[in-house]
Amino acid sequence: MPLLSLVASSPEAVRQLTIEQVVATAGDGRLRDGTESQRELREYLRQVTIDALATYADYCLSNAFPKGWQVLQDLVNELGRRLEYEVTNGRYQGTTNAVGFDGIWHDPSGHGLVIEVKTTDAYRLSLDTVARYRDQLLAQEVLAKPCSILIVVGRTDTGELEAQVRGSRHAWDIRLISVDALLNLVRIKESADSQETMAKIRRLLTPVEYTRLDQLVDVVFTTTQDVETAVSTETGKSLESESQEQSESSESVWDFTPSAVIQGIRERIVAALGHQLACSFVKKSRALYWDPPQRQRVVCTVSKRYANQSLVKYWYACHPQWHAFLQEGEHGFFVLGGTDLDVAFTLPVAIIRDHLEEFHTTAKKDGSGHYYHIKIVEVGAEKYALQLPRSGRTLVLDPYLMQLDKAKA
Repeated sequence: MPLLSLVASSPEAVRQLTIEQVVATAGDGRLRDGTESQRELREYLRQVTIDALATYADYCLSNAFPKGWQVLQDLVNELGRRLEYEVTNGRYQGTTNAVGFDGIWHDPSGHGLVIEVKTTDAYRLSLDTVARYRDQLLAQEVLAKPCSILIVVGRTDTGELEAQVRGSRHAWDIRLISVDALLNLVRIKESADSQETMAKIRRLLTPVEYTRLDQLVDVVFTTTQDVETAVSTETGKSLESESQEQSESSESVWDFTPSAVIQGIRERIVAALGHQLACSFVKKSRALYWDPPQRQRVVCTVSKRYANQSLVKYWYACHPQWHAFLQEGEHGFFVLGGTDLDVAFTLPVAIIRDHLEEFHTTAKKDGSGHYYHIKIVEVGAEKYALQLPRSGRTLVLDPYLMQLDKAKA
């Protein structure tokens, strides 16, 4: 059975396979340029989690198997996509009529990276050859300046290669990163929320002179602050009286739910929605997901149940950038979950858009904008509605209920 058909019918079975076994089920199992096997493998990699990509990369580096280095090349290019580069996969085998590159990545600012994947430091790499590839791509207008070269190495013991780069005339055009470090950058990006943070993460892969360390410190500080803010907004809610909420100026008492609990519920909800829509969602950032073509988009946020409030039982923040993300796809869903619920509320983006002006808002303390308060009230036994406080109305949520698989709770 072809790989993608097997994924559609038995996703759990495929997840138990090694990457070598996955390749054997793709097309005719013979991984070559321009084949159905290559197309299926690359499409499959776009659907899996970062943890699966890490497992597959480790297998490629720890086991000698036919086509293992080609698979690693595809894995590295998929990591580029997860960092939101526009990625062009290279060929497995060079030809006299095609430039031999492993990948080309363009970031949103237009900077291009020529990717060279190197599994081992056992042989010397010709930096002149890699630089020539870049020059040929520039001449063919496949690449434009500014651009540089990124060598992705499978092993961390690369002292000889590092010395080779430092001592060459290409030292200012080439940077090195290990597969493990690239995986960690994707994980950091998936835990963050801000596009500014993502842009700074990508800038780490371009050649920069680091005699002055301010830029590195700025990346660390911005990322840490972004992740902490995102987590605290979702895992804790200020327990305010109704009059205090209307003024939004009183002191708050925070009640926290562990972020691991929130994330586990979120993944369960997104998996259920993917099953309902017959598609696979991959993680863009902490609460944002999209399918590989980026046409179907999901924002999923989770709240604990607030037993001491009057009617409000679940509270969520909705950020304007989340709403914009949903509207940029063909189909978007703002999905609300509860830590004690076996259902989720899957609201089409049009519902949120039509009622934005009816929600209360809070300005962020750092002056970077505001967010909306989304509140669910209980209007009967296991009957819920969306509160629209500025108009005094509610929206019954029965049409948007999605049952979760209790077996996976």
